Amino acid sequence: MIGKLRDYADFVKIEHTLFALPFAYLGAFIAQRGWFGLKLFVLIALAFTGMRTVAMTLNRIIDREIDALNPRTANRHLPSGKMSLKEAYAILLIALIVYEVSAYFINETAFKLSPIPVIVAYIYPYLKRFTCLCHYVLGLNLALAPLGGWVAVTNSVFFDKTILLLSLAVIFWVAGFDIIYALQDLEFDRRYGLHSIGAHFGKEFALKISALNHAIFFVLVFLSATMWNKFAVVGVAVIGLLLIYEHLAVRRGDIETAFFKVNAVISSVLLLTFLLTT
Repeated sequence: MIGKLRDYADFVKIEHTLFALPFAYLGAFIAQRGWFGLKLFVLIALAFTGMRTVAMTLNRIIDREIDALNPRTANRHLPSGKMSLKEAYAILLIALIVYEVSAYFINETAFKLSPIPVIVAYIYPYLKRFTCLCHYVLGLNLALAPLGGWVAVTNSVFFDKTILLLSLAVIFWVAGFDIIYALQDLEFDRRYGLHSIGAHFGKEFALKISALNHAIFFVLVFLSATMWNKFAVVGVAVIGLLLIYEHLAVRRGDIETAFFKVNAVISSVLLLTFLLTT
């Protein structure tokens, strides 16, 4: 039983939620300009974890045939037979219920808007079959997190400039590291006609575009943070150094460190930057 639960957690990559959840909390914190209460803290965590699980499960289900052809992903749960398609759909249904019920108890606006992230998450896996702009749609999916945090507190969609700049920044942040991540499958994507920046334009160009995306992310975060508090520049400087380290890690071939470890730290530092400069 424990082994099966471990398989389910690995299937949806529950650890990915940890580097993305701070953005949802950040949106709530900015909206409230401080602590937003234990009830919302729990509901946001449930809603975000549910939605993140929905997104990952949809990706795994939709891409299962492609994953089976790719040596890097052939050992994933569905193509390898470790998990049945029926089990995957059960996880999807449970996660969707958790997400929607949490959104319902957050507030009316959150519940009415709750289908939007689901639709974006459903569309994303198909896009790499058609366009290398898929990286930015993945970014859009996560960029909805800080906006969702704002809606959770305000029950409205009247966003201020701080949260809008931050959400826009997230699009470029995610696109930047997704371009890097996709380099692992560059030759596979070319062989099977799948689309990524790397597959279209080559590794060197992809690395430059990734760096440009992260430079845009840095500028937008700087603008958002300084609107919040001028002392936030200290945290933004740390984020800049982390971005540089991330790209140096990629250059030496350490994508694992760049994708999983550095990005988790960046999101946490950003949250702490706003928390400590209130």
